[in-house]
Amino acid sequence: MSVYIFDAVRTPRGKGRPDGALASVKPARLVAQLVDALQRRNGAEAVRSARHFTLGCVTQAGVQGGHIALSSRIQAGLPDEVACLTINNFCVSGLSAIADAARRIESGQVEIALAGGVESMSQAPFLADQADYYSDMEMAAAMGWAPVGLAADLLATTEGITRAEMDAAVLRSHRRAAAAWAEGRYDDRVIPVTDADGGVALARDENIRDFGEGAVLAKLGPIFAATGAQGYDEILLAHRTELDAVQHPHTVAHCPPISDGAALLLLGTLEAGRALGLTPVARIRSVGEAAADRVMQLTAGLSAMELALDRAGLALGDVGAVEFMEAFAVAPVLFERRYRPDMDRVNPNGGHLAMGHPMGATGAILATTLLDDMAQLDAATGLVVATGGVGVGAAVVLERV
Repeated sequence: MSVYIFDAVRTPRGKGRPDGALASVKPARLVAQLVDALQRRNGAEAVRSARHFTLGCVTQAGVQGGHIALSSRIQAGLPDEVACLTINNFCVSGLSAIADAARRIESGQVEIALAGGVESMSQAPFLADQADYYSDMEMAAAMGWAPVGLAADLLATTEGITRAEMDAAVLRSHRRAAAAWAEGRYDDRVIPVTDADGGVALARDENIRDFGEGAVLAKLGPIFAATGAQGYDEILLAHRTELDAVQHPHTVAHCPPISDGAALLLLGTLEAGRALGLTPVARIRSVGEAAADRVMQLTAGLSAMELALDRAGLALGDVGAVEFMEAFAVAPVLFERRYRPDMDRVNPNGGHLAMGHPMGATGAILATTLLDDMAQLDAATGLVVATGGVGVGAAVVLERV
């Protein structure tokens, strides 16, 4: 049974720190505002007909603890009959949530579902779930684990990726994002977030910067060298004995900004959608979820991409639009080097390096953006690729309707 996307919306991405524009809005309220937006756009009956709601969220602690999909459903006023699932698959959680909903629809368990992701990194900071291997160096050594930014440095070291290549990726992302906002390309699917008083807290992505011709980037120093010196470089080198040292080319500009945000999709069967007056915008043609090198961490997205493309019967060159997660600048550089895609069709409206990375929401945000990319580029097919820490990856191929 085919699975269709009828609509998708997202919040703007706010700076994931106490002075960020979304820092006063609880993550469940971000999701509830997206539910309200879907109801305005598609009718309350259609959204309330959903019988499953899967939400990705990485740091399930504090304001994001206690089954945030369920609390979001209640705060959004959806029926008690909507079953909920909160999942953590690190930075690909949003895509894994979409894959979960698609499988439920495809297998006939439900006809209409909601899926997406949320992360408020200003209120539930990175690593706040306090897994033991974050601080137990003996366990980290046994696992070959280091903070994901150091894995990005390791990947750049192994692949010989230069600062200049990464600087170019940063400039491209910010310039494209700024142009997309200036030309109104995000206006339809980005829903302004309101605060408790009903005023607009944030209406557009907050992290985009003008780096000019890029000279300022050359002045930035390495951001992960000090952390590596705490013992993590030794852990990585013990698992990569062919290397003499881990280079540290990533600066703060080469990291996707820590962010707050959410995205939500309305999915279902064609027949159920028609009965509710819904018009599909895309069909999910294939899904790929993969695991890869846990020490290198950031290559599983490529494995998932190859799996999804193979299941769809497509080559990368057949795909008309790509949303590729800019998980540190090393990732898009490696993708471009290894696969030689048409970069005019990859992240045409900017990416995570410019607009930010709200971890559990990322995959759903990319899928939401891809819908408009495909229309903009008149592409029959589109691809989302996401990669995450400790070697997780996910990809989805969409077919435009």
